[in-house]
Amino acid sequence: MTALPPGSTIGILGGGQLGRMLAMAAAQLGYRCHIYAPDKESVAAEVAAEFTCAEDHDITALRQFAGSCDVLTFEFENLPVAPLAEIDGLAPLYPPVKALDIAQNRIAEKEFARVHGGTTAAFAEVTDLESLEQAIEKIGTPAILKTIRMGYDGKGQARIKPGDSLAPHWETVGHQPSVAEGFVTFSHEFSVILVRGQDGSICYWDTPHNIHEDGILAQSLVPAPAEIVEQQEKARALASKMAHAMGYVGVLTCEFFATADGPVFNEMAPRVHNSGHWTIEGAVTSQFENHIRALTGLPLGDPGLAADHVAMDNLIGGTADQWQALLADPANHLHLYGKGESRPGRKMGHVTKLFF
Repeated sequence: MTALPPGSTIGILGGGQLGRMLAMAAAQLGYRCHIYAPDKESVAAEVAAEFTCAEDHDITALRQFAGSCDVLTFEFENLPVAPLAEIDGLAPLYPPVKALDIAQNRIAEKEFARVHGGTTAAFAEVTDLESLEQAIEKIGTPAILKTIRMGYDGKGQARIKPGDSLAPHWETVGHQPSVAEGFVTFSHEFSVILVRGQDGSICYWDTPHNIHEDGILAQSLVPAPAEIVEQQEKARALASKMAHAMGYVGVLTCEFFATADGPVFNEMAPRVHNSGHWTIEGAVTSQFENHIRALTGLPLGDPGLAADHVAMDNLIGGTADQWQALLADPANHLHLYGKGESRPGRKMGHVTKLFF
């Protein structure tokens, strides 16, 4: 395996904050980044060498983009798979299209986890109101209805309580193909964050304890409580089996619930992940640097902790406006994503603090 030399170009599909942080990590290692995104205002493009503004289905533009790059990756999993499959091979694409295809379909994702020995919530496919009624009869309430495709940070979801009329919930998901999931009784939420190199080697970061508010990650803490650490080995084993089965290269994140019966798989993200942002200062090698190392064939860096404890807080909506107060604490590491308008539920940045 020959590593890409410094000066090579990494193509990143997607123009958001994850692309921004990937481009910054790549620049540190001497690589150029070329961003491809449909929006003219791209926070990733602000820190990259090149920018192509074109639609995700524009095959001509995608081919030109891929032809200008030495390796390709993506920072957002809601990309159309078919156009990516067409450019796969013009330059190596990591993670593979297969991973994106699985992650975009919540039913395929759960079945994939089960095939590799994972436990998931009870679930049933929903295609119309009648099948929703049958699904709820099967799995019971409370339950959650999620669109099979698209949706993140609580979007495209409806919570179903005992005695609810189901028609309004079917309206909430826009009559789209969905999955009904039974509720899971859990003590904590956590994520396994790994990186797999081109040679199949895998490294894990410390498992963060994730705290959500209104369906959006609010805080990640490491080390995690004992209840999570006790389930970490089994969760890692599942994540690594899935990674190997996909021929995965790069950072993969799998989210879990810690339950009395062991870890319950929730979903996977085939990319760098919000629950790994603490690794920029809190680990010897960040998730962003190791993703770049994996793409380019470099040796993977040490994912070990750089402090005794690390706390990462998301800055959501107007909380980013407190940047001066946050910087008044010299121990805070502030990351603002360069987004102009703060809206409720919009991730504007994050702040990390190390404890020794």
